[in-house]
Amino acid sequence: MTPIRDLRADLACGFGLLTRLPVGWLVPPGQPYRPGRAVWTYPLAGLSVGAVSACSFWVARRLGMPPLLASAWTVAAAVLCTGGLHEDGLADTADGFGGGRTPEQRLEIMRDSRIGSYGALALALSLGIRVAAISTLSSGRAWGSLMLAGALSRTAMLPVLALLPPARVDGLGRMVGRVPPLASSSALAVAAAIALGCVRPVAALVAVTATVLVGLAVAAVARRRIGGQTGDVLGACCGLAECVLLSLLAAG
Repeated sequence: MTPIRDLRADLACGFGLLTRLPVGWLVPPGQPYRPGRAVWTYPLAGLSVGAVSACSFWVARRLGMPPLLASAWTVAAAVLCTGGLHEDGLADTADGFGGGRTPEQRLEIMRDSRIGSYGALALALSLGIRVAAISTLSSGRAWGSLMLAGALSRTAMLPVLALLPPARVDGLGRMVGRVPPLASSSALAVAAAIALGCVRPVAALVAVTATVLVGLAVAAVARRRIGGQTGDVLGACCGLAECVLLSLLAAG
């Protein structure tokens, strides 16, 4: 493939995995994807979701909606953009990690499409934290804050991918596999540039540090509970990181 076609394939792969945005036109039919190499596009995919969220919040506020209601519609727009991918991963991971006694049992619970009490609680808390945090933002601050949270929350998956092997022989975690060092460093560079463009340097440093710490914490727990990573674990990592980042931004 030519460099331009490589770039287009990476963008289509990254956006196609993490969003429901129409990106199939980027690559001609039959063009091969390389999910591991495409991780550098994850911050960009998150940035696009954050931009949609920020637009939704701005429109809702201009229509006269109170902050809490505008925030709820903002989160709804983000969920529509991703098809609830990260919320599903968070719920499945909470059910598996909380309900199983062995790694095999936990993986089996995570594969079950039914939601349990742990998953329901995790999902409710995640949505509530995000709505509450966004409701504290002014229309002006919402643009940078939501785009930053969108981009960095997807970046939080990198430590998990870098440190853990796939826990299954199939699924998203297996498909992405080990990430090339150049792709990881490129993703971090893209995420850092986005952070500096969205908030002040000190806030950007705090946000990037928090992102890495969330990724490391999720990797440590996943290693102990199931011995590796799965697509659900990656989704849970993204959801947790977004809650942490929005909370920090709401706190100023």
